[in-house]
Amino acid sequence: MAEANGDWLRARGIGRERFAGYLADYLGSIGYQVERVETTEPAGTRVKCQLSRMSPSVPPAANALEFRLYPTSGGAAVVWEAPREVPSDQRPRMDRLVREMESHLERAVHTESHATAKVVRPPTPHLPWSSSTAGEAPPGGASTAAL
Repeated sequence: MAEANGDWLRARGIGRERFAGYLADYLGSIGYQVERVETTEPAGTRVKCQLSRMSPSVPPAANALEFRLYPTSGGAAVVWEAPREVPSDQRPRMDRLVREMESHLERAVHTESHATAKVVRPPTPHLPWSSSTAGEAPPGGASTAAL
């Protein structure tokens, strides 16, 4: 089901608005100007970010980010909307940024909820630029890029 929706991350035991707040707070802390837009039909939150304070950990392809959050039964899901493409020379930095974001969101949600809520990755999290990358691990195999 997550593959069909293009989910990047899911949260269990925490609402969409609160999860969007954690995402916006983190992005603001690393130098982004964040804009949140709530919609009612369909219920959702759109988070748009523009890098305003340069950081060596943020690749140029990530100067503008966009996410869509929607409610799920028992939580919320995040779809990574932009950027859609990342040049191959920037992918390692982008992958690191994604891992740092995931790690921060996991810790923040776990800590704030006193371990009653959690962030989970779908079996195959969807990132728009990772659908056909060279050096990707085959299903069930190890990546040679990590060696």
